[in-house]
Amino acid sequence: MVEFETLKSKEVKFGKNSFIEISRRKVITPSGENEFIAISRGYYLPDETKRWRSSIALPNEKEKREEIAKHITSL
Repeated sequence: MVEFETLKSKEVKFGKNSFIEISRRKVITPSGENEFIAISRGYYLPDETKRWRSSIALPNEKEKREEIAKHITSL
C-alpha cells in the first residue's frame, strides 16, 4: 500500500477560481519513505471544494529546486 502525507503547503490564487498549490509531501511505501515537492493546479467548485487538474513532482534536492526556480524566474 502507498500512502501520501502532506507536510506543508502554500497556495497561490489566480483568475476567478483557480489556484496553484506548492507542497512538500512524503510518500510511504512498504520499501521506505521519500519526500518530494509537488506543484498542483486546481480550481474551486461553487461550494469552495478544491478540485485538481494536474500536478508535477519535483526532486527534493535543494540544488535541483534552486536550478528550477532560477529557470522559472528568468522566463
